[in-house]
Order: sequence, then C-alpha cells, then structure tokens
Amino acid sequence: MENRPKVGLGVIVVKDGKILLGKRKNAHGEGAWCYPGGHLEFNESWEDCSRRETMEEAGIEIKNIRFGTATNDIFEGEQKHYITICMVADYASGEVRIMEPDKCEEWGWFEWDKLPEPLFLPTINQLKSGFNPLKLFDQRTS
Repeated sequence: MENRPKVGLGVIVVKDGKILLGKRKNAHGEGAWCYPGGHLEFNESWEDCSRRETMEEAGIEIKNIRFGTATNDIFEGEQKHYITICMVADYASGEVRIMEPDKCEEWGWFEWDKLPEPLFLPTINQLKSGFNPLKLFDQRTS
C-alpha cells in the first residue's frame, strides 16, 4: 500500500467573536487544542462532514458553513501526513458538551488572538500563514 496523505477536516465554529476548541486525548496530537473535526468520509461533502463532526464531537448545530483555508500538515514524530480542510461556520444551537470523552477532555470558547497552547499542528500552520477566520467572517458580512 502506498503512503498517501489523509484528508482531515476541521470546523472553526464562531460564536460571539470567539471560536470553539477542544483539548485532544488518546489520539495523535494528544494534549493539543483543536477545532471539532475528523476524517472526510467517502462521497461526503465538506459541509456535511462539518455538520456531522461538530455534532458528533461537541453536540451542537452549525450554520453558514463556508471554506476557510487548507493546510499541508506533516506530523513528523508520528509519521502522519494530512491535508486539512478548514471550514468556518457560525454556531446555530445546542449546548457544547463532551460527546466523545475518550477523544476530548474539555471544550472552550477562545478569542482568536488569545488561543490556548499547545495548538494542534493545522492551527499552528494556519497562524503561520496569517489566516484569520474572523477577518474572513467580517469580509463576508460587510
């Protein structure tokens, strides 16, 4: 079998100018903060994957799902390579809760310029590129 990158998808959920991050556990990137997300499934749209993963992991509904950016993420220590699609969405309804306690130990809402550390590699790569989902949001609404 050839080694090829996998496709991951993360969802930046925006609510009151803050974004939702969860602290990973028992997975690659353990201890790092990341958006709700996971693997894109066969024949699944990016929007459907965004809705599914956000509900499965955080128990909330999202709306206004749009493309944010993509990163090329090479996890050298774990010998994993992902192309990560980053979608941006607005919080719609529900109460954030830990739906997969074996994968996430806590959720929190954070300001983009006050993110917790350590961050998951795709988020680090987004920051290095200058990506800001709130600026994207502001441009779309003005």
